[in-house]
Amino acid sequence: MNIYSKLNSIIDKNNSMVCVGLDSAMEKIPTHLQKERYPQYAFNKALIDATADLVCAYKPNSAFYEARGEAGMKELKMTFDYIHNKYPNVLTILDAKRADIGSTNEGYAKYIFDYLGADCVTLHPYLGKEALKPFLARKNKGSIILCRTSNPGAGEFQDLIIDGEPLYLKVAGHVKKDWNRNNNCLLVVGATYPEEMKKIRSLVGDTPFLVPGIGAQGGDIEKAVTYGRDRNGKGIIINSGRNVIFASNKEDFALKARKEVEKLKDEINKYR
Repeated sequence: MNIYSKLNSIIDKNNSMVCVGLDSAMEKIPTHLQKERYPQYAFNKALIDATADLVCAYKPNSAFYEARGEAGMKELKMTFDYIHNKYPNVLTILDAKRADIGSTNEGYAKYIFDYLGADCVTLHPYLGKEALKPFLARKNKGSIILCRTSNPGAGEFQDLIIDGEPLYLKVAGHVKKDWNRNNNCLLVVGATYPEEMKKIRSLVGDTPFLVPGIGAQGGDIEKAVTYGRDRNGKGIIINSGRNVIFASNKEDFALKARKEVEKLKDEINKYR
Protein backbone atom coordinates (compact mmCIF):
# COMPACT_ATOMS: atom_id res chain seq x y z
CA MET A 1 0.00 0.00 0.00
CA ASN A 2 1.25 3.48 -0.86
CA ILE A 3 2.22 5.42 2.25
CA TYR A 4 -0.27 8.22 1.51
CA SER A 5 -3.07 5.68 1.24
CA LYS A 6 -2.09 4.08 4.53
CA LEU A 7 -1.97 7.47 6.24
CA ASN A 8 -5.34 8.62 4.89
CA SER A 9 -6.92 5.26 5.73
CA ILE A 10 -5.91 5.36 9.40
CA ILE A 11 -6.85 9.05 9.71
CA ASP A 12 -10.33 8.13 8.47
CA LYS A 13 -10.62 4.98 10.56
CA ASN A 14 -9.62 6.60 13.87
CA ASN A 15 -10.73 10.13 12.94
CA SER A 16 -7.34 11.24 14.19
CA MET A 17 -4.19 13.02 13.08
CA VAL A 18 -2.40 12.40 16.38
CA CYS A 19 1.02 10.78 16.49
CA VAL A 20 2.40 9.59 19.83
CA GLY A 21 6.15 10.02 20.10
CA LEU A 22 7.54 7.02 21.94
CA ASP A 23 10.52 8.93 23.35
CA SER A 24 10.81 6.40 26.11
CA ALA A 25 13.75 7.69 28.13
CA MET A 26 14.70 4.96 30.55
CA GLU A 27 15.10 7.29 33.54
CA LYS A 28 11.53 8.61 33.11
CA ILE A 29 9.78 5.26 32.84
CA PRO A 30 7.63 4.53 35.93
CA THR A 31 9.63 2.87 38.66
CA HIS A 32 7.49 -0.25 38.77
CA LEU A 33 8.38 -0.99 35.12
CA GLN A 34 12.11 -0.49 35.47
CA LYS A 35 12.37 -3.93 37.08
CA GLU A 36 10.83 -5.61 34.03
CA ARG A 37 13.03 -7.74 31.77
CA TYR A 38 12.14 -5.40 28.88
CA PRO A 39 11.23 -2.09 30.54
CA GLN A 40 11.03 0.18 27.48
CA TYR A 41 8.98 -2.39 25.61
CA ALA A 42 6.65 -2.92 28.56
CA PHE A 43 6.14 0.85 28.79
CA ASN A 44 5.56 1.22 25.04
CA LYS A 45 3.22 -1.76 24.85
CA ALA A 46 0.98 -0.37 27.59
CA LEU A 47 0.89 3.04 25.90
CA ILE A 48 0.12 1.52 22.51
CA ASP A 49 -2.69 -0.67 23.83
CA ALA A 50 -4.19 2.34 25.61
CA THR A 51 -4.14 4.68 22.60
CA ALA A 52 -4.14 2.67 19.36
CA ASP A 53 -7.77 3.53 18.57
CA LEU A 54 -7.05 7.26 18.97
CA VAL A 55 -3.94 7.80 16.82
CA CYS A 56 -2.77 7.70 13.24
CA ALA A 57 0.90 6.98 14.00
CA TYR A 58 3.58 6.08 16.52
CA LYS A 59 7.04 7.61 16.33
CA PRO A 60 9.83 6.08 18.40
CA ASN A 61 12.94 8.25 18.50
CA SER A 62 15.92 6.00 17.95
CA ALA A 63 18.18 7.91 20.36
CA PHE A 64 16.34 6.74 23.47
CA TYR A 65 16.91 3.11 22.48
CA GLU A 66 20.43 3.47 21.10
CA ALA A 67 21.42 5.00 24.45
CA ARG A 68 20.90 1.59 26.08
CA GLY A 69 22.96 -0.28 23.53
CA GLU A 70 21.98 -3.83 22.62
CA ALA A 71 19.11 -3.97 25.13
CA GLY A 72 17.51 -0.80 23.85
CA MET A 73 17.81 -1.76 20.20
CA LYS A 74 16.17 -5.09 20.96
CA GLU A 75 13.25 -3.34 22.62
CA LEU A 76 12.93 -0.91 19.71
CA LYS A 77 12.56 -3.88 17.38
CA MET A 78 10.06 -5.48 19.76
CA THR A 79 8.03 -2.26 19.76
CA PHE A 80 7.84 -2.10 15.97
CA ASP A 81 6.95 -5.79 15.78
CA TYR A 82 4.17 -5.35 18.31
CA ILE A 83 2.56 -2.45 16.44
CA HIS A 84 2.77 -4.27 13.11
CA ASN A 85 1.35 -7.50 14.48
CA LYS A 86 -1.48 -6.09 16.61
CA TYR A 87 -2.26 -2.72 15.00
CA PRO A 88 -1.10 -3.06 11.37
CA ASN A 89 -3.21 -0.14 10.15
CA VAL A 90 -1.35 2.38 12.31
CA LEU A 91 1.57 4.19 10.66
CA THR A 92 5.03 3.67 12.20
CA ILE A 93 7.78 6.27 11.97
CA LEU A 94 11.39 5.88 13.06
CA ASP A 95 12.64 9.30 14.07
CA ALA A 96 16.30 8.82 13.23
CA LYS A 97 17.12 11.84 11.02
CA ARG A 98 19.48 9.84 8.86
CA ALA A 99 21.64 11.24 6.07
CA ASP A 100 24.82 10.00 4.42
CA ILE A 101 26.21 9.08 1.03
CA GLY A 102 24.18 6.70 -1.08
CA SER A 103 26.00 3.46 -0.28
CA THR A 104 25.71 4.10 3.44
CA ASN A 105 22.05 4.98 3.09
CA GLU A 106 21.51 1.56 1.50
CA GLY A 107 22.46 0.09 4.85
CA TYR A 108 20.29 2.49 6.78
CA ALA A 109 17.30 1.75 4.52
CA LYS A 110 17.70 -2.01 4.99
CA TYR A 111 17.91 -1.64 8.77
CA ILE A 112 15.00 0.79 9.10
CA PHE A 113 12.61 -0.65 6.52
CA ASP A 114 13.55 -4.32 6.28
CA TYR A 115 14.74 -5.16 9.81
CA LEU A 116 12.66 -2.82 11.98
CA GLY A 117 9.81 -2.72 9.48
CA ALA A 118 9.19 1.02 9.89
CA ASP A 119 6.75 2.61 7.44
CA CYS A 120 8.60 5.94 7.44
CA VAL A 121 11.86 7.53 8.54
CA THR A 122 12.96 11.12 9.11
CA LEU A 123 15.80 12.27 6.84
CA HIS A 124 18.15 15.22 6.38
CA PRO A 125 18.11 16.86 2.92
CA TYR A 126 21.62 18.32 3.12
CA LEU A 127 23.33 15.68 0.95
CA GLY A 128 20.77 16.04 -1.84
CA LYS A 129 18.54 13.72 -3.83
CA GLU A 130 21.38 11.55 -5.15
CA ALA A 131 22.33 10.47 -1.64
CA LEU A 132 18.71 9.84 -0.59
CA LYS A 133 17.84 7.59 -3.52
CA PRO A 134 17.97 4.38 -1.42
CA PHE A 135 15.10 5.79 0.65
CA LEU A 136 13.20 7.55 -2.14
CA ALA A 137 13.26 4.38 -4.26
CA ARG A 138 11.21 2.49 -1.64
CA LYS A 139 7.82 3.19 -3.22
CA ASN A 140 5.76 1.87 -0.31
CA LYS A 141 7.85 3.52 2.41
CA GLY A 142 7.80 7.15 3.54
CA SER A 143 10.76 9.53 3.39
CA ILE A 144 10.05 12.38 5.81
CA ILE A 145 12.37 15.22 4.85
CA LEU A 146 13.38 17.85 7.40
CA CYS A 147 12.14 21.18 6.07
CA ARG A 148 11.27 23.68 8.83
CA THR A 149 12.12 22.12 12.15
CA SER A 150 10.55 23.11 15.47
CA ASN A 151 13.66 23.95 17.50
CA PRO A 152 14.50 27.57 18.45
CA GLY A 153 17.72 27.60 16.41
CA ALA A 154 16.11 26.28 13.24
CA GLY A 155 16.58 29.55 11.38
CA GLU A 156 20.38 29.51 11.56
CA PHE A 157 20.49 27.72 8.22
CA GLN A 158 16.85 27.22 7.27
CA ASP A 159 16.22 30.98 6.96
CA LEU A 160 19.24 31.67 4.79
CA ILE A 161 18.16 33.38 1.56
CA ILE A 162 19.04 31.44 -1.57
CA ASP A 163 18.12 33.02 -4.91
CA GLY A 164 15.59 35.22 -3.20
CA GLU A 165 13.87 32.68 -0.95
CA PRO A 166 14.70 30.96 2.35
CA LEU A 167 16.42 27.61 2.32
CA TYR A 168 13.45 25.81 3.88
CA LEU A 169 11.32 26.77 0.88
CA LYS A 170 14.08 25.59 -1.45
CA VAL A 171 13.96 22.22 0.27
CA ALA A 172 10.17 22.08 0.02
CA GLY A 173 10.34 23.00 -3.66
CA HIS A 174 12.88 20.30 -4.49
CA VAL A 175 10.78 17.69 -2.72
CA LYS A 176 7.63 18.77 -4.53
CA LYS A 177 9.11 19.15 -8.02
CA ASP A 178 11.71 16.39 -8.17
CA TRP A 179 12.13 14.10 -5.16
CA ASN A 180 8.53 12.95 -4.75
CA ARG A 181 8.06 11.06 -8.00
CA ASN A 182 6.93 7.95 -6.12
CA ASN A 183 4.45 9.89 -3.97
CA ASN A 184 6.24 8.77 -0.83
CA CYS A 185 7.73 12.00 0.54
CA LEU A 186 6.54 13.92 3.58
CA LEU A 187 7.97 17.05 5.19
CA VAL A 188 8.84 17.89 8.78
CA VAL A 189 7.26 21.27 9.49
CA GLY A 190 7.25 22.49 13.09
CA ALA A 191 4.13 23.84 14.76
CA THR A 192 6.31 26.51 16.34
CA TYR A 193 6.62 28.28 12.96
CA PRO A 194 3.02 28.62 11.72
CA GLU A 195 3.67 31.40 9.18
CA GLU A 196 6.40 29.34 7.56
CA MET A 197 4.07 26.33 7.59
CA LYS A 198 1.48 28.37 5.69
CA LYS A 199 4.05 29.22 2.99
CA ILE A 200 5.19 25.63 2.68
CA ARG A 201 1.64 24.32 2.33
CA SER A 202 0.90 26.81 -0.45
CA LEU A 203 4.02 25.60 -2.27
CA VAL A 204 3.72 21.82 -1.95
CA GLY A 205 -0.01 21.22 -2.30
CA ASP A 206 -1.19 18.10 -0.50
CA THR A 207 2.22 16.68 0.48
CA PRO A 208 1.76 15.46 4.08
CA PHE A 209 3.53 17.08 7.03
CA LEU A 210 4.92 15.55 10.19
CA VAL A 211 4.34 18.32 12.72
CA PRO A 212 6.45 18.37 15.89
CA GLY A 213 6.45 21.19 18.43
CA ILE A 214 3.04 20.70 20.07
CA GLY A 215 3.03 20.39 23.84
CA ALA A 216 6.34 21.00 25.60
CA GLN A 217 7.66 23.20 22.76
CA GLY A 218 4.59 25.43 22.80
CA GLY A 219 3.23 25.10 19.26
CA ASP A 220 -0.29 26.40 18.60
CA ILE A 221 -2.72 23.63 17.63
CA GLU A 222 -5.25 25.88 15.93
CA LYS A 223 -2.64 27.47 13.68
CA ALA A 224 -0.94 24.13 12.99
CA VAL A 225 -4.21 22.63 11.77
CA THR A 226 -5.43 25.72 9.95
CA TYR A 227 -2.17 26.30 8.10
CA GLY A 228 -1.01 22.71 7.80
CA ARG A 229 -4.05 20.72 6.67
CA ASP A 230 -4.44 19.81 3.01
CA ARG A 231 -7.48 20.44 0.81
CA ASN A 232 -9.27 17.44 2.33
CA GLY A 233 -8.72 18.45 5.94
CA LYS A 234 -5.98 15.85 6.37
CA GLY A 235 -2.28 15.86 5.45
CA ILE A 236 -0.82 16.45 8.91
CA ILE A 237 0.58 14.08 11.50
CA ILE A 238 0.72 16.06 14.74
CA ASN A 239 3.20 14.58 17.15
CA SER A 240 3.14 14.79 20.92
CA GLY A 241 5.63 12.89 23.02
CA ARG A 242 6.51 13.92 26.55
CA ASN A 243 3.11 15.47 27.35
CA VAL A 244 1.46 12.16 26.56
CA ILE A 245 3.77 9.37 27.58
CA PHE A 246 4.93 10.98 30.83
CA ALA A 247 1.55 12.35 31.89
CA SER A 248 1.96 10.16 34.97
CA ASN A 249 4.89 8.26 36.47
CA LYS A 250 2.65 5.95 38.45
CA GLU A 251 0.79 2.76 37.58
CA ASP A 252 -1.97 4.78 35.93
CA PHE A 253 0.45 6.14 33.29
CA ALA A 254 -1.30 4.45 30.35
CA LEU A 255 -4.74 5.68 31.41
CA LYS A 256 -3.42 9.23 31.84
CA ALA A 257 -1.72 9.00 28.44
CA ARG A 258 -5.01 7.99 26.85
CA LYS A 259 -6.74 11.01 28.37
CA GLU A 260 -4.04 13.31 26.97
CA VAL A 261 -4.39 11.79 23.51
CA GLU A 262 -8.17 12.13 23.65
CA LYS A 263 -7.82 15.82 24.51
CA LEU A 264 -5.31 16.41 21.71
CA LYS A 265 -7.39 14.52 19.16
CA ASP A 266 -10.51 16.52 20.04
CA GLU A 267 -8.62 19.82 19.91
CA ILE A 268 -7.16 19.01 16.48
CA ASN A 269 -10.51 17.90 15.07
CA LYS A 270 -12.14 21.10 16.29
CA TYR A 271 -10.14 23.04 13.68
CA ARG A 272 -10.27 20.61 10.76
